[in-house]
Amino acid sequence: MKELIKNTINKLDRNDLTYADVRFTNSDQQTIYFEKGVLRHFGSDLDSMALGIRVLADGCWGFAGTTILSEDSIDKTIKRAISNAKLGSRFRIEPAEFKKLPAIQDSYVYKPIEDPFTMDDKFKIDFHEQIAKKLVGNEKIVYSYVYTEFYRQYKIYANTEGTFVDSLVYDTMPMMYVLAAGQEGTMCRTYPGHMNGRRGGFEVVRNVKLAENTDKIIEEAIQLLDAPRIEEERADIIIGGGHLALQLHESAGHATEADRIFGKEISYAGKTFIKPGMLGNFRYGSDLVNIYSDSRNEGGMGFHIVDDEGTPGATVDIVKNGILVDQQTSQETAALLGVKPSSNMLASYADDIPLIRMTNFCLAPGKGSLDDLIKSTENGYYIDYTKTWSIDDNRNNFQFTTEIGWKIENGEIKHIVKEPTYYGITPEFWAACNGVCGKEEWEFHGTFHCGKGEPGQAMHLSHGVAPARFKNIVCNVKA
Repeated sequence: MKELIKNTINKLDRNDLTYADVRFTNSDQQTIYFEKGVLRHFGSDLDSMALGIRVLADGCWGFAGTTILSEDSIDKTIKRAISNAKLGSRFRIEPAEFKKLPAIQDSYVYKPIEDPFTMDDKFKIDFHEQIAKKLVGNEKIVYSYVYTEFYRQYKIYANTEGTFVDSLVYDTMPMMYVLAAGQEGTMCRTYPGHMNGRRGGFEVVRNVKLAENTDKIIEEAIQLLDAPRIEEERADIIIGGGHLALQLHESAGHATEADRIFGKEISYAGKTFIKPGMLGNFRYGSDLVNIYSDSRNEGGMGFHIVDDEGTPGATVDIVKNGILVDQQTSQETAALLGVKPSSNMLASYADDIPLIRMTNFCLAPGKGSLDDLIKSTENGYYIDYTKTWSIDDNRNNFQFTTEIGWKIENGEIKHIVKEPTYYGITPEFWAACNGVCGKEEWEFHGTFHCGKGEPGQAMHLSHGVAPARFKNIVCNVKA
């Protein structure tokens, strides 16, 4: 396959092209799904191969992809990509800028401790069945499921600047869910939550300890049936890492994708309240808020040697000591903003066009443990595990509800509360951050399902976070 890619890139070394690249992906997926203790789905989609061609011609980008890898099909794909660029150039007011990239030749192979694609299928099914059976033993639990999705992708990237990189990665996403029913309605608990994707193989399933937490989520779901709700109009809240990852994702991650500034996502995923003039002076949060994009950390699903337009992996500050200092960018948007490209151009598969996507988008750790943060909270709530959420298309006005919370009084956990809900405006919310736990609490949480683009793409990405506290947050619509 490497020779095929080299031959293809040679065909793109033409005087009428400013730049061109070729991507190849071979993707494998496998899913195990038990519902109410019974195996409902076990399936694999293996060797899904695709190839994509991206060119810059006459100041415009053109792209085309194919899943047919014959020489004739690839030649037609090249022709279509060039045609798309030259046709599009007729409608551009200003030509796209492109700065010369360093030539990189490298290879990366992630080696899982346990490769799920070479393991015995019966073992994996039996492992999940034992967990599924534990979730159905209580009469108040009316519905349950447990599933894991395994993913492996081999990618080759080459461009006319001399870069040639290949990589192999593994991602795994395990989760279980129970629904308890009582006279007043139903309550659910998930584990390890909805940001449950991790870099790695079957060891990820073992590490999250599903079986060890079945009794806990069953007990909590039942307790939630009769638990009180938050009554205060405003309260201090400590947000656990699983849910804080989604808060970071929605109100900072998507908001700082630079294509949104220039209207590229308005018709589908929305825009952003951020304007170019805010860089370097706009207060996005308190002094404790440090947010960065990091595609160089191998522990997260966003790691890469180069992105899908050849920009080397990078660590880029987005918010520094509360001030908005940069954006997640492509070559083109970086030039428009006068910043360096951040290595955030990615596509789910080779026949998808690259878009500005989050990689490892992180909130830097502060100091101290979660216990320390709780002990220093006079009155408030510790909340976690996303239930529902909404945010406007400017990524500014939001509402989040978690499955469970715990009342804090004089630095001690007192009792649980059901469906804690809070509201906010993005910069006001992050400005209210007055505590972030330290490195001992910081970890990656991730998703396989970040949607963007037309046609839509689902991206794997990670968020590094530690629990954090936010002061005087609206918890009631009366506030």
